[in-house]
Amino acid sequence: MPNDKLKSYLHLHFIVFVWGFTAVLGALISLDALPLVWYRMSIASVFIVLYIWFQKGSYKVPTRAVLGFLFAGLIITLHWLSFFKAIKVSNVSVTLACLSTGAFFTSLLEPLLHGRKIILYEVFFGIMVIVGLGIIFEVESHYIEGIFFALIAAFLSALFSVVNSKYAKVYSPSIISFYEIFGGVLFLSIYLIFTNGFDSKFFEITMADWMYLTVLSSICTAYAFIASVKVMKFLSPYTVMLTVNLEPIYGIILAVLVFHEKEKMSAGFYIGALIILSTVILNGIVKYYKR
Repeated sequence: MPNDKLKSYLHLHFIVFVWGFTAVLGALISLDALPLVWYRMSIASVFIVLYIWFQKGSYKVPTRAVLGFLFAGLIITLHWLSFFKAIKVSNVSVTLACLSTGAFFTSLLEPLLHGRKIILYEVFFGIMVIVGLGIIFEVESHYIEGIFFALIAAFLSALFSVVNSKYAKVYSPSIISFYEIFGGVLFLSIYLIFTNGFDSKFFEITMADWMYLTVLSSICTAYAFIASVKVMKFLSPYTVMLTVNLEPIYGIILAVLVFHEKEKMSAGFYIGALIILSTVILNGIVKYYKR
């Protein structure tokens, strides 16, 4: 079991690096957030079906579980919509810095949904996260809309992690991923049908966008999604969310390398981001020694 936990932890770090690249791809793709997420999930569902077929897996799960998967799928869909919307209206650095508040939201949600006690040092670290956010708000007020959507994405990411953790210990990661991704496509498709979103412009996609979407859907979604659910069998929701908070480090570095001047921020922004990320890392160290 300890060996499984170590492998899962290292695997999770690689997945987080892949997710860091997701933000860069989101900025490179010219589509708006809604069609981007619909194409991402639609293509990813095809890859997941092929994976299940290759593994000769079964889709049979209890109806109650399917409903739970669909609910989780709705949460992750709304998360991705908020995430890519934040990137479109601000940039990768702002979005990922604010997304790292997910660990704070998880520390609030776990006691509510899993019944564990509130831990005082988590509350203190949460206050430090808010201080870091306050600095970012102060120096990057022109990105207020992006910050707002990024915080929504962070909350939904934390909620998804907590909700999905109980399924990860019981059901196959590929089956969970199929129902959740398929559910997301279903919800978005219904919305697009009723809002006449499936117009000619919706299907106008450049070759470059197709290439980025394929990478985003296969590696950054289908593979990373299944793999992330799998590691939840051995890691706690808070450990998962804590490690996911390294995504901004990977993503911001990649964004600066790809977009150069567009992603260079003020000194105040980096101070605020450093407070948030340092708090997340310090929290992990405290938890390690507590155990």
